[in-house]
Amino acid sequence: MRLVTVLTDRGPRACLEHDGRYVDLQAADARLPDSVRGLLAAGPEALAAAARAAERGLVRYEPGQVRLGPPIVDPRKVICLGLNYRDHAIESKMAIPEEPVLFNKFPTAVVGPGHPIELPAVSSQVDYEAELVVVIGRGGRDIDESDALGYVAGYTIGHDVSARDWQLHKPGKQWLAGKTFDTFAPIGPALVTADEVADPQALGIRLRLNGQTMQDSSTAQLIFGIAYTVAYVSRICTLEPGDLIFTGTPPGVGMARTPPVWLQPGDLVEVEIDGLGVLSNPVIRRP
Repeated sequence: MRLVTVLTDRGPRACLEHDGRYVDLQAADARLPDSVRGLLAAGPEALAAAARAAERGLVRYEPGQVRLGPPIVDPRKVICLGLNYRDHAIESKMAIPEEPVLFNKFPTAVVGPGHPIELPAVSSQVDYEAELVVVIGRGGRDIDESDALGYVAGYTIGHDVSARDWQLHKPGKQWLAGKTFDTFAPIGPALVTADEVADPQALGIRLRLNGQTMQDSSTAQLIFGIAYTVAYVSRICTLEPGDLIFTGTPPGVGMARTPPVWLQPGDLVEVEIDGLGVLSNPVIRRP
């Protein structure tokens, strides 16, 4: 199942990709929520009802004629792992972490495919980071690692945009500030449910900048796996349906290159993950 958010004149609408088109789920079944997060919160029965509704849905959108929002428009939490690929930690000249390195982004950073990444006037070192994003489907805390994948609704593509001058060179190293400027968390295009991803830790992951491949790796290189990460985070905070966990980025980021490569107005960034699709976002100077 591939769930998307279509932006319409009635607001964002939860849709299911079916036969090459997007079916408006609430239009097909008025009992269904109009958001993907609401659908996840309603539980497995709602997802089963969504699959049935897609078969008879009359309101269908052609992909080339609509704009998509982020699959989760309104996450309560956006949690991120730093340095979760061994080679990336090395290229960043940082120690291999013995426990997950966590930070977060505010929900105002989340945007969908095609939405511009806005470069703030207060930063001149904005970097790119391709990431696999875990979408939580069932709430819980103190989750056992052996049960953790049962709390995962599915996966989407993420781009952890990072203002390195704020993250690394401000007093105290302002990770939160450097990571959470508005538009610094593009996700999408779809939430692909877990049953359609045979092994989330065996997916090719790539980032292209203006057509040039800058990152090319596999989620097999994750230091801390998905089940371990979900269990670890759940010991800190209660996870809720629709929460996002960015799982880290592979090597090839701009700050590690000689000379460094920073995002510029006019750039086009594409993040591709096997089986999940391509997340594409242009880059502009913040208006």
